[in-house]
Amino acid sequence: MNLSLRSVALAASCMLLAGQLMAEPKRPECIAPASPGGGFDLTCKLAQSALVNEKLLSKPMRVTYMPGGVGAVAYNAVVAQRPGDAGTLVAWSSGSLLNLAQGKFGRFDENAVRWLAAIGTSYGAIAVKSDSPYKNLDDLVQALKKDPGKVVIGSGGTVGSQDWMQTALIAKAAGINPRDLRYVALEGGGEIATALLGGHIQVGSTDISDSMPHIQSGDMRILAVFSQDRLDEPDMKDIPTAKEQGYDIVWPVVRGFYLGPKVSDEDYAWWKASFDTLLASEDFAKLRDQRELFPFAMTGPELDTYIKKQVADYKTLAKEFGLIQ
Repeated sequence: MNLSLRSVALAASCMLLAGQLMAEPKRPECIAPASPGGGFDLTCKLAQSALVNEKLLSKPMRVTYMPGGVGAVAYNAVVAQRPGDAGTLVAWSSGSLLNLAQGKFGRFDENAVRWLAAIGTSYGAIAVKSDSPYKNLDDLVQALKKDPGKVVIGSGGTVGSQDWMQTALIAKAAGINPRDLRYVALEGGGEIATALLGGHIQVGSTDISDSMPHIQSGDMRILAVFSQDRLDEPDMKDIPTAKEQGYDIVWPVVRGFYLGPKVSDEDYAWWKASFDTLLASEDFAKLRDQRELFPFAMTGPELDTYIKKQVADYKTLAKEFGLIQ
């Protein structure tokens, strides 16, 4: 065999081997690191539908729930117990990155996993029941100024979480000590909605995407969404921003997936290629819109760079609020 034929044969063998190594995972699973019904659940179910619709997976991915520490339990479980499992995706959000910035995920930091894809963004929001006496953000601020201990606020996670940070930024803008606010720590958007509608809390510091089903049903109202401008969606265009009410707060909630730290480069490449295909698809854009998410597409090394910068920025913010040294 001459050199050129040998090169072609070698290339063909490499391509065949790559195809075998980059096969579809046999038992794909998406871990939503919270209780059902919140943003992590939404993120997993969006990928579950889209990957089958685009024929990137031949059968739907399983969605499982691993609540605890707003992502900490799942993060530690995957890194320590399933580091090389190529079929296990885990949902993350900007809140996960904020917790990582504060060391809330224990001994593992932002370098412990393989960041795979960001598939959309939502925005933080302040929600109340439809019959709440608070009609706008200023009504709530005035009540907090009068007696911050009388207003029970539900947030995903404890002091320092993303939901806590949203109300802390409002408190700071209004000259209130965030530590004087009365919080109930809950596990994600699903529990916040349940507690709010059940009358156990008066205000939910949450996410616009989590809230939309309850807004559409007429059970909840949004006092403010933390977007730069009003959101250009039929069901959202009448929801005021915090900025237009005099509070200069913008809080995007990016959502995506990571893999364990020992997943092979070949398997990682398979998932990256699948999400690159997905994120370029018009059908995926429709599914994303149906779940009240907005465009944000990033994969691979570009996403890894974004994650590291976000964590650094969140560390600065956490220091400002005295959450870390």
